[in-house]
Amino acid sequence: MSQAQHSSIRNRLLKALSQDDFALLQPHLQLITTELRQPLIPSNTPVKQLFFPEVGFSSITTQGSGGRVETGLIGREGLIGAWPILLGSDRTPHDQFVQNAGEMLVITTEALCAAISRSASLHKLLLRFIQVQITQTSQTAYVNASQTIDVRLARWLLMCHDRIDGDDIRITHDFLSLMLGTQRSSTTLAVQALEGHRLIKAQRGKITILDRETMEQVADDGYGLPEAEYARLIEGA
Repeated sequence: MSQAQHSSIRNRLLKALSQDDFALLQPHLQLITTELRQPLIPSNTPVKQLFFPEVGFSSITTQGSGGRVETGLIGREGLIGAWPILLGSDRTPHDQFVQNAGEMLVITTEALCAAISRSASLHKLLLRFIQVQITQTSQTAYVNASQTIDVRLARWLLMCHDRIDGDDIRITHDFLSLMLGTQRSSTTLAVQALEGHRLIKAQRGKITILDRETMEQVADDGYGLPEAEYARLIEGA
């Protein structure tokens, strides 16, 4: 299998690396095809591999007596599994799985840690990504605690839209309710509200974004902070 070339990489975090830092990772990157709901990082289990999404994205979820709720999304802007490894642990209490199928570049934890030990600039950039993830998680907590389901739905759809090509998001109402931590009936009403304003089109197993600009207005300050932090810390580095 030929090695991934920096010029053809779609993952934005890898593209932000210097040529020298990318060269440290390049021999260890293996392209894999992912499937919907495929487990990537099981909770409370040593992280053996990390994933740079090229196409598609993953969900980070937490499980409790009240059910499963999504606390984060990672797509081609980032690295799945990095949080515990970069902060000196070997596992996480959260599950991470494929939310939108596609392709990912996988690297072993051992290889990534060896590369980090050789490059302070690589380590610094990956830690900056962790700050972006912390910002996203904090923003999710803020939105879930203070905003209506319509705002939460608009924000979530925008975040998904950021991580795909095109305007079609593959999702069922049942699974959308799980990700938002709401009853299916409430999710359905929120979908119908956005559809009534011609912001989206809902079909069986699919939601199509029709008017992103107005969706951002609906999401208001619920959307944009982690995205701005990414631009500042990663793309502006």
